[in-house]
Amino acid sequence: MANTNSTKLSEIKRDWHLVDVKNKILGRSASDIAQFLMGKSKANFVRNLDMGDYVVVINAKDIKVSGKKETQKKYYRHSGYPGGFKQQTLQELRAKKPVEIVRHAVSGMLPQNRLRASMLKRLYVFANEEHNYKDKFKKESLNGKSDEGKKK
Repeated sequence: MANTNSTKLSEIKRDWHLVDVKNKILGRSASDIAQFLMGKSKANFVRNLDMGDYVVVINAKDIKVSGKKETQKKYYRHSGYPGGFKQQTLQELRAKKPVEIVRHAVSGMLPQNRLRASMLKRLYVFANEEHNYKDKFKKESLNGKSDEGKKK
């Protein structure tokens, strides 16, 4: 009878992915990024270990949303003090912190457990094309998943 080999922490190999979200839909891009951060595409994936890769997201200020979400979608936070409830629309948040739009969407698509914080540490989001991790990529540009199998 064959034994099942479980993945160990020392066997995890992390790659770097560059995702350009210019003119892409927020939710679809966030789910692709979350897949990279979780490591679900790896053959030796297990849920109890943080197996994900590093992801660098560029052009976060140019991400698209459908419908009336630009003016109607709201982001909420509370300072913890009485009267400390704040809300912003997507449009206001895009003007002040476009990086937080992508980070918030990806965070919502990761599992709600103790591994989420360590997965989010490997997410680097930049509002423009400039970033500090150009030397980390083997390929020049990787835009999320490949478009080979999709109809045009």
